Amino acid sequence: MHPDWLSNGFVIADREGGTAVFVDSGADIGPLLAAVDAWGATPAAILRTHAHPDHIVHEDELRARFDIDVVAEPGSWEWGGLRVRGFATPGHSDDMVAFVVDDEVVFTGDTLFKDAVGGGDLARVRASVLDGFMTLPDELRVLPGHTDETTIGRERAHNPFVRVWTGAEPEGTERVDVGGREATLVVWSPDYDGKGKAWVRFDDGTDAIVGGSRVGRR
Repeated sequence: MHPDWLSNGFVIADREGGTAVFVDSGADIGPLLAAVDAWGATPAAILRTHAHPDHIVHEDELRARFDIDVVAEPGSWEWGGLRVRGFATPGHSDDMVAFVVDDEVVFTGDTLFKDAVGGGDLARVRASVLDGFMTLPDELRVLPGHTDETTIGRERAHNPFVRVWTGAEPEGTERVDVGGREATLVVWSPDYDGKGKAWVRFDDGTDAIVGGSRVGRR
């Protein structure tokens, strides 16, 4: 995990001496390279969840070192014993893709986090979370683009955004100020950076997902 951006980089292999793939490259790749060496694995690809700089900064270095391609679109692939399925999860960015590996783990990029969701187009983020991630099994491990691991089941049960979207909890009614605009705080959640994440509804009826630091609570 990058110490400032808090963005994650991953490598996953089918077995020792087998095949590996990287997922994103915004963090220090030293530990990833050490893992590949320790496993005696051969990297086959880089899975890119999206092209924001904090997720791709070391991509060219990995491509050149191992002569491998970047996969950044929906589809299905097999590398060695790794079975990978990618599906679009737009909202935080237009190019966002999540990757399920061996039906055991899903790399969610910046769309779904522990206790939060990514900022961006609220309607598209909601659709990506509910129609994408919430159709997956509860036991599936979630490895997000920033900070802590979770599971689909945990987020279904505890993520404040998911709970309101699914009707498990009502929308909030607290009045707040967002950059000088009056709004209603519909959802407040923790976020990976410790500043919180909010779904707000402005008095003109428009909705937005904003960082908690922008929300003035009374």
